[in-house]
Amino acid sequence: MIEAGSIKVPENRVAVIIGKNGSVRNQIEQMGDVKIFIDSENNTVTVYQKKDPLKALLAFNVVQAIARGFNPEKAMILFEENMQFMVISIKEFTNGNTKRATELKGRIIGREGRTRDIIETLTGTYISVMGNTVSIIGDYISIQYSREAINMLLQGRKHKTVYSYLEKNAGELKFRKMEESF
Repeated sequence: MIEAGSIKVPENRVAVIIGKNGSVRNQIEQMGDVKIFIDSENNTVTVYQKKDPLKALLAFNVVQAIARGFNPEKAMILFEENMQFMVISIKEFTNGNTKRATELKGRIIGREGRTRDIIETLTGTYISVMGNTVSIIGDYISIQYSREAINMLLQGRKHKTVYSYLEKNAGELKFRKMEESF
């Protein structure tokens, strides 16, 4: 078997990747036509492709998404056509200042999750903030708008400015998605 990828997973996410009685792991293996090996001592998950390298890459992305905080149901969306996974490092915006990283995560999540919900709703993406990363699941077009909104927040733009950007571009986003489907 050929290794499709290996990732160190936060300890509390290993059990989520396995799932109850191995259900999540089995589903990823079946949908991705892969074999998954989990080293519990090192919290490392390795995905091996059986035949199709593209399916194996999708399976690896699903494992990464779960490791970055997405629930398995949302992560499985990555097996659908045109869906993508993106990770943005918050560290690039902090100069090593952990207090600043916490502030930036708070800006993205917003009070009671409001900012994240607005970005998800207006772009049709899913967002997870975990550790020093922000991860996004969505189609190619939606993910670009979501990434731009998150980058604006990380650069210190006002929430109102970000919301205006998203509202202004919501119509264009829908139009581009319709155009792409033809």
